[in-house]
Amino acid sequence: MKKIALFLVVLLAVSSAVFASGGGQSSAGSGKVQIALLMRNMDEQFLKDYSDNIKKLAAANNVDLNVQDARSDGATQLTQVQTLLNQGYKYFVIIPVVSELSEQMNAFIQAKGGAAAYSNIQPTVKALQVGKNFFYASSPEFVGGRYQAGLIADYFDKNAAKAPGKNINMILINGQIGHPAQVNRRAGLLAELQSRGYNVNIIAEDTANWAPDQANEKMNAWIASFRDKFNVVAAQNDGMALGAVQSMIQNGLVKDDTSDGTRLTVPVFGIDATADAIASMKRNELYATVLQDAVGQSAAAFDVIYQCATGTYKPGNAAGGTPAATTPITEAPANDASIIGQCYLVPFVPVDKASDYFKTH
Repeated sequence: MKKIALFLVVLLAVSSAVFASGGGQSSAGSGKVQIALLMRNMDEQFLKDYSDNIKKLAAANNVDLNVQDARSDGATQLTQVQTLLNQGYKYFVIIPVVSELSEQMNAFIQAKGGAAAYSNIQPTVKALQVGKNFFYASSPEFVGGRYQAGLIADYFDKNAAKAPGKNINMILINGQIGHPAQVNRRAGLLAELQSRGYNVNIIAEDTANWAPDQANEKMNAWIASFRDKFNVVAAQNDGMALGAVQSMIQNGLVKDDTSDGTRLTVPVFGIDATADAIASMKRNELYATVLQDAVGQSAAAFDVIYQCATGTYKPGNAAGGTPAATTPITEAPANDASIIGQCYLVPFVPVDKASDYFKTH
């Protein structure tokens, strides 16, 4: 029995060390800066690109980086924060499972004198008010929706016969319902199209939870029901857009004439500007997308936390090439003047075939 008890103690000690180092050997006492990257999941291409760039930045700066995947479970992410804090990690880059978790996580981190930067899923204003050592490094989602709408309006301005009377009959593929990006991208999309003088009739709308396979299934059903009744497909990320593209090809919604910029009978628009999306544009499938800059967001988040960890951060410092914001915008949390200097707003960029981003990627 004594041997069994000793084995269990050793096993628990080893497990704790593995968790704290993200599966590798702990570098406690090595003198390295320690930063933990907490991801809500690693299923989406944007999140993979974000994580990959953080890893590159950590390696370049000789940082001991611990990467944890919450698999979209909030309780798991809270446990990860608490365990890492107990293991000595104080500095965090976080893509939270949901916005509300940021308040509880920041309370834990503040109690240990640490710092955190959030991307992709917004922290709440209250979370950033916990202390000046908490940051938001991301892109305003309403603007992303506006830029997608601008690309759609540009298409129909050039091809007016495809939207008689400036009437758009849209299939809209949402991300996870209630997700800040889903809510704000949709609002920005519809507001901008209205401002450009278009009447939008949503023929069909549902969530595909950011997943290409779900978007493909939804699109198959919609094509069966509304084959000749829609003239545009807008998806809230590129993965879902490419799932819709594949469905349209499978269902024969293709043409030989690509003079309008696509071989599909109806243009499809995404958001993210992933490598797969750019490749699809080069094949004249996906019409256009909007760059959500995973490199820019991750660079800003990593740099401001690295500055905190090395004692070089001062309010107003730029981070990863992005200046600290100075003027509140309409979208939370950067709409609150009390924490605007803690926000790093990485711009979205519209990407069509005339854009510099498309030409260089």
